[in-house]
Amino acid sequence: MSDSGKAEQAYIGGMVGGTAWFFSREGMAGQLDYLFVDEAGQVSLANLVGVAPSARNLVLMGDQMQLGQPIQGSHPGESGLSVLEYYLSGHATIPADRGLFLDVTWRMHPAVCSFISEAVYESRLLSAPHTTNRIVNRPSDVATLINRPAGLQFVPVEHDGNQQGSDEEVEVIVKLVAELALCTLTDEKGDPAGLVNIAKDILIVAPYNLQVRKLEDALPSGTRVGSVDKFQGQEAPVVIVSMCTSAGELGGRGLQFVLDQNRLNVAISRAQSLAIIVGDPRLAQVACGTVGDMCRLNLFNWIQSVG
Repeated sequence: MSDSGKAEQAYIGGMVGGTAWFFSREGMAGQLDYLFVDEAGQVSLANLVGVAPSARNLVLMGDQMQLGQPIQGSHPGESGLSVLEYYLSGHATIPADRGLFLDVTWRMHPAVCSFISEAVYESRLLSAPHTTNRIVNRPSDVATLINRPAGLQFVPVEHDGNQQGSDEEVEVIVKLVAELALCTLTDEKGDPAGLVNIAKDILIVAPYNLQVRKLEDALPSGTRVGSVDKFQGQEAPVVIVSMCTSAGELGGRGLQFVLDQNRLNVAISRAQSLAIIVGDPRLAQVACGTVGDMCRLNLFNWIQSVG
């Protein structure tokens, strides 16, 4: 509610929602039995300290393995961590003695989920039974780059000199979208769901805005193209991820951005049936400067081996 006075009146004997500013007000101290903190993987420790006096119990909800909180400035020690990062102390999933892990996804086909589960969620994430039925059916009389009905596929595209945009990858993605327009879908009940709708059934994700603009210019009007940040929380039968960066051209952000585990997790896990990664396979040969970079390259090699 925009009016804090009305919000306080509405709370009497019931439930109220608000921002961190609302719950950190002096008049809210000790007023709540429970405070549910949504998207706690994007909530700073400082904000939690501010709202905590309003409730006797805190319930943290979220996923610290997806996009984190935007950080500006320098934060000493662990003060720059999100609430969940601090609470879980490096665990990818919550230990049984600290909380509840929701271990079933109602979105991802098992062939997508199995990779995400093993690579990100300590092999604890499972797919709901109905997700097995959702597949992409390729035309039998046409040769296609797409080689599977569901799961993770890597499409190699070698290119040089590209940091934030790749015309070579755009060209391949245009072909993939044209192929998908000839494919049909099967829904969660196992029934035919018609032809793939380019505007509705495909998400195309790129790490940089330059590549987003290149893709928007090349693809049919209405195609959903954007960054990982734009599409977190959305889903589609098919997701295409454009890596767009050439080997040896990582730019100022380096591997920690292009191959960031959290960002790749969000991008791939938008897919209900099929996730297609388009990228320069030689990224796997980039020299590692840190242990973190070794982990990122290992993830990229894993994607190639699965796809």
